[in-house]
Amino acid sequence: MALSSSCGSDALLAILSHSRSEACNRVLLRDLANRELNAFLWFSLIGVTAFLLSRVVKLLCLWAKARSIPGPPCPSFYGHCKLISRENFTEVLSDLHKKYGSVVKLWLGPTKLLVSIKDPTLIKEMLLKAADKLPLTGRAFHLPFGRSSLFASPFEKAQKGREALFTELIGKFPERENVVCTKVVDCILERIRNFMAKGSADSKMVSQHMAFTMLGATLFGDEFLAWSKATVYEELFMMIAKDACLWSSYNVTPFWKHGFWKYQSLCTKLKCLTQDIIRQCKKNYMLFGHMDHNLHGETEILGKEIASDGPSCSEVVIVDALFFQELNGHLNATEEEPCGNLMRIMFHGCLTTARLINNILVSLGMHPQIQDKIYSEITMARNGSIKKDQLNVDKMLLLLATVYESARLVSAGSLLQRCSLKHDLNLKSGVTIPAGAGLVVPIQLVQMDDCSWGSDDNEFNPYRFLSKPGKGSDIMLNKSVSGAAENIVNPGQSSFSLNDPNANTAFLPFGYGLRACIGEKFVLNGVATLFASLLEHYEIKLQGAAEGNPKPNNCVFEHLSSSQIVFVKRNS
Repeated sequence: MALSSSCGSDALLAILSHSRSEACNRVLLRDLANRELNAFLWFSLIGVTAFLLSRVVKLLCLWAKARSIPGPPCPSFYGHCKLISRENFTEVLSDLHKKYGSVVKLWLGPTKLLVSIKDPTLIKEMLLKAADKLPLTGRAFHLPFGRSSLFASPFEKAQKGREALFTELIGKFPERENVVCTKVVDCILERIRNFMAKGSADSKMVSQHMAFTMLGATLFGDEFLAWSKATVYEELFMMIAKDACLWSSYNVTPFWKHGFWKYQSLCTKLKCLTQDIIRQCKKNYMLFGHMDHNLHGETEILGKEIASDGPSCSEVVIVDALFFQELNGHLNATEEEPCGNLMRIMFHGCLTTARLINNILVSLGMHPQIQDKIYSEITMARNGSIKKDQLNVDKMLLLLATVYESARLVSAGSLLQRCSLKHDLNLKSGVTIPAGAGLVVPIQLVQMDDCSWGSDDNEFNPYRFLSKPGKGSDIMLNKSVSGAAENIVNPGQSSFSLNDPNANTAFLPFGYGLRACIGEKFVLNGVATLFASLLEHYEIKLQGAAEGNPKPNNCVFEHLSSSQIVFVKRNS
């Protein structure tokens, strides 16, 4: 009895001891969990505090470095955001530069610093040192065109692709720099004959088609000229360009809007058409090389042969090796980025080239005396040419000067944008621009500054790019087209020479520095060749009054000025 009672007591004590042990363990575990949670919260608090303090320190450093840059005081914590929304931001910058000097700062927000530079010497120094773009720059292109390594914000990511594209467009075709494929010229002249049947034509539409045809044939080859969907492709580009700024202005993608889905369907169709022409070019590119089992190696060898000892320009398929090197053998795997590169090149190239062509058309229509002198140049070059199917535009000094002057008056955009993402910019003038600040160059102000271009800076005067050597230095014939310069310049005389437009630091229609347009020489000589062929057969006349020089617009998709033009067939 006593034994059983003792056993029961021991069992009860064991149970109680086990219960106490479990309770202690639970308390210990709970205390450990609380400590770990507290430690995690403390580390998180310290991390967040350190991050916020680093941002505050960075912000204070930005404010401190920006104090030395002249500019208007901020009206509020949000800065001068309302100035950006004004219709003509270039005029705002013009007033600020007159008041504060060649370098002006604008706070667009507590962390958003915009610096505008007008002095040509400082501009070129800045463009040589700053090769980056702000991360959000080009947001309007992401939806319609997709990814593109050629337009990446950090310059290091875009450098290799830009160098390869430059080699393909210019480096491998030195003997054809000033020649546009004869099939391209024939295609454009045929389209002009169709315009003539309707009487007059819209200069904006003509220039757009000329630019689109020239660039499309350059990137895709002769297949583009015979492509049945080329017209639809061009229309889609223009429709998408018209609405791109609208949809990119939303901070949140507007999925709830019906117009957005319609726009997205157009973008999808544009990508499909781009992939379609790429496949056709890839197929013909391979067939031209007599493809065999070693398909990839054959196409690479063919590209080298075409670049060195290929046939005449009218027979060459000028294809960007940068894209086709990625596409050969694995199109479906990597077609997204090459398509994005191609579409962006097509869009940017067409936009800028169309503006240049449009201004030349209108300017020549307004100055028939210059047009007659260019025709005389063309006739002399044709009579002195060994190959009757080619025109050497290098001898047409007034024609080239006309192209340069048109590029000066109507630049690709109103603002040239750059950024230095990693390092501060220390300019020779003593101004330090903080890293991450947005840098803009008001191109229209620089290229129409009387200090750089004379009293007729707002006038169309191609003679400013012609000079008479032999007096120690070239003498710029910076006179009005109706004045003495026109009377003394005879483009056929060898005593006059063409000035290098880039010798003037204020000539920036194609940018400058590491991010400068890699197709500058191609575009200038290509457009000159097109107009040499055009003016040889037709005379350009305006129907009604033409608009003056278009004012710059903040939107990158700036509409071209439009005039009704008539092409009159020449008798000889």
